Amino acid sequence: MYYPYFRGKQYELITIRERAALMAENNFVPIIEPVKDNLSPLKRSLDELTKHNAQFILIVNPKFGDLKNNPTPLFKDLIEDNLKDYTDLMLGYIVDANSNLIDIEDFVYEYKDFSIALIHHGFPNGKDLKEATNKDNVKKHIFIDRLSGKLYQKQFKGCERILIRDGFEKQKNADYPEREHFSDLHITYDDEGMKGFGDFLIVGDDYMESGGPAYAVAIHLTYIDKEGDMFIRHFVSDRTSTPTDPAGKFFEALEKLKDEIDDLESLIFKSSASEEFLELHKRGHFPGLGYVKKLSMIHHVELMADFLKRA
Repeated sequence: MYYPYFRGKQYELITIRERAALMAENNFVPIIEPVKDNLSPLKRSLDELTKHNAQFILIVNPKFGDLKNNPTPLFKDLIEDNLKDYTDLMLGYIVDANSNLIDIEDFVYEYKDFSIALIHHGFPNGKDLKEATNKDNVKKHIFIDRLSGKLYQKQFKGCERILIRDGFEKQKNADYPEREHFSDLHITYDDEGMKGFGDFLIVGDDYMESGGPAYAVAIHLTYIDKEGDMFIRHFVSDRTSTPTDPAGKFFEALEKLKDEIDDLESLIFKSSASEEFLELHKRGHFPGLGYVKKLSMIHHVELMADFLKRA
């Protein structure tokens, strides 16, 4: 039902590893696009997923990072050596404006012993693609919302269709509003004719190798309102004009987060991550900005698990 889309950077992989059991328990299907040529962290995350018999989709033709246009290590060092007999693995294949129909057909045929999910990322001709990939091993069609229109999606009616919508509007940290809408797809995906939905968590679809200097520090926590709609709360540091003192700016943002959570009328879900934020405040400890992002991702995964259990 829920398909969180991860790119395989350090803290995204740590999030997967630390919440593999939760995702397996709730039948989440993480989509993982590897972006680093050091495959050891990815292997550790996949080991956790397989240990808990989790379903997952591993993209084999990444469009970003070290493995762009060079997927050979993924097949040689991961799939052929470790995963070829794991039945809950699905190979993800991105089809975009640069994809060739013949190459797509060849891939589907060559890996006919694997289940395949096509990730629709701007391919222009849905009708021909549907005819070319109407094979038993093509199990899912996953649409990136802003890159595949309704008419294109309609070409695959009758197939298992998943819609991924980016709810995170990336901005400079200093420019984030206090709160903004994130997504209602967790409620409306069935109205869209979809069998499942996903998002890019609190990272967004825009890929960056690394961030610049932190003129401001922002902590992002998603929450669900009383009508079931999803919003995101941005806790931004007071100081935003220089790149100095990220630790001090973190505590400025953390103080706002603590005040929000302590409010008896707060809608922030009491996740393990929100509790850890409070513990960091109590200890006066700054764990680094990557760790802060990890906690926000874990919070989102736990929020989705809680919502879907109650729904």
